[in-house]
Amino acid sequence: MTAPSPSVRTTVAASSSARTTVAAMPIYLDYGATTPLDPAVAAAMQPWQVEHFGNPASPHRWGYEAAAAVDAARARIAALLESPTETIAFTGGATESVNWALKGVLTAPGQTRRRIITLATEHSCVLETARYLESVGAELTVLPVQPDGLLDLADLDAALGPDVALVSAMLVNNEIGVVQPIAAIAERAHGVGALMHCDAAQGFGKLPIDLAGIDLLSFTAHKIYGPKGIGALYRRPALSLTPLLHGGGQEDGRSGTLAPALCVGFGTAAAIAAERMAEDTTHARTLYDRLVAALDPPFRINGSTAARWFGNLNLSFDGVDGTRLLSAVRGLAVSSGSACATGRPSHVLAALGLSPAAARASLRIGFGRFTTTSEIDAAAEQINAAVASLRRKAA
Repeated sequence: MTAPSPSVRTTVAASSSARTTVAAMPIYLDYGATTPLDPAVAAAMQPWQVEHFGNPASPHRWGYEAAAAVDAARARIAALLESPTETIAFTGGATESVNWALKGVLTAPGQTRRRIITLATEHSCVLETARYLESVGAELTVLPVQPDGLLDLADLDAALGPDVALVSAMLVNNEIGVVQPIAAIAERAHGVGALMHCDAAQGFGKLPIDLAGIDLLSFTAHKIYGPKGIGALYRRPALSLTPLLHGGGQEDGRSGTLAPALCVGFGTAAAIAAERMAEDTTHARTLYDRLVAALDPPFRINGSTAARWFGNLNLSFDGVDGTRLLSAVRGLAVSSGSACATGRPSHVLAALGLSPAAARASLRIGFGRFTTTSEIDAAAEQINAAVASLRRKAA
């Protein structure tokens, strides 16, 4: 399977005699921000963008066709999680799913528990939603993590109590790739009668997910080679949430007309992920090992090197001016942190104990299904040259 994006771009200069110049595109290594759209997903979506344009709620042929496509997509997503189809509700993305989960629990009728527990390394959509709820009367406990990014379960044990309504922990961290012990966290949450929410945006379709202890699971399509603009929330059967969006009640608490093309794309991406999970995992680990072996020391890998998703590599380089690092590797599409927090210091790296300077001198590198070994080799060459040059200038 080849990458869906071209390796060159063409620009036409504005002049009396138009000239065409071709410039090489950077190597795309920002899979943590978004993945390329799989060509098979794009092909599956195409008929539902033009030919089959019906509203899934309409009582006629166009509506029935669209509703059937949405139901089939929902079933494919549920199959990947080995859950009943009715547990999957479509949303606009993982951020919306997180908002619905946290707000839906804390504002549910009869809710007497007022505290949320989460981790300092969570995605901003979790932390900011929790802080909003705190501003309107909830209580919030944000637990630290160890230098490797993993939660110390003893800290969780000390924080839990009968006032906790919800514990929220990310499966795979979006910046450092660390995989939290979700099953152990869920067991402890349930031990005090709290619900367990997991942000699985970076883990869904990449790792097997055991739903046994999970009450709410947030995830999205564009992290698994699907389209942007659609996500989903898994809700344990019989679990009721306060509606997030009021209106027609299309998703039992998330109102709004569904886009069949996006649903079909999500379902197709989930089906492909189920088929390719082992292959994609092996490929990611091969690329990770190859890149680490090719980089010139000294550098630091941020986050656990064992409990992780190997499609992520977050590196810090001592003695490097962080403000110049990204521009020095302009041949690579990489980042220094979450795409949702561009321009701000990484709260994840700060939680690991990195200084602001060390956090700025870090690169988040993400790779996956369409990344080639030659691209990894070229990336290592560029990073080595850039870091060596910056260190010489700083000496």
